[in-house]
Amino acid sequence: QVQLVESGGGLVQAGGSLRLSCAASGRTFSTSCMGWFRQAPGKEREFVATISGRGGSTSYANSVKGRFTISRENAKNTVYLQMNSLKPEDTAVYYCAANWNSGSYRLSLYENEYNYWGQGTQVTVSS
Repeated sequence: QVQLVESGGGLVQAGGSLRLSCAASGRTFSTSCMGWFRQAPGKEREFVATISGRGGSTSYANSVKGRFTISRENAKNTVYLQMNSLKPEDTAVYYCAANWNSGSYRLSLYENEYNYWGQGTQVTVSS
């Protein structure tokens, strides 16, 4: 059973930065596509970013492109989301997700491609 544990959320002022981390259990992390999603109050969960198993490919939602960076350390079974220039509209619960054993090069942009999810971490950006 794969477990994903997020950390790093919190309260920050607009323009500030936060780094989210997601630690994964399991032996095949390096061949698993990882992603970040978010859900704001009253809204559906939406895609934020994804990274391939080897880390060589990434993709971002237009709303975060240029401000957020997804990265991973396979030796630590951890994926990160560096969030800069935060805006109040970035306020949401952020979820880490894994498309486990999806291969070294695949990117996954859709919720139904992911088979494991973390519990979420709250990010609140004040104006």
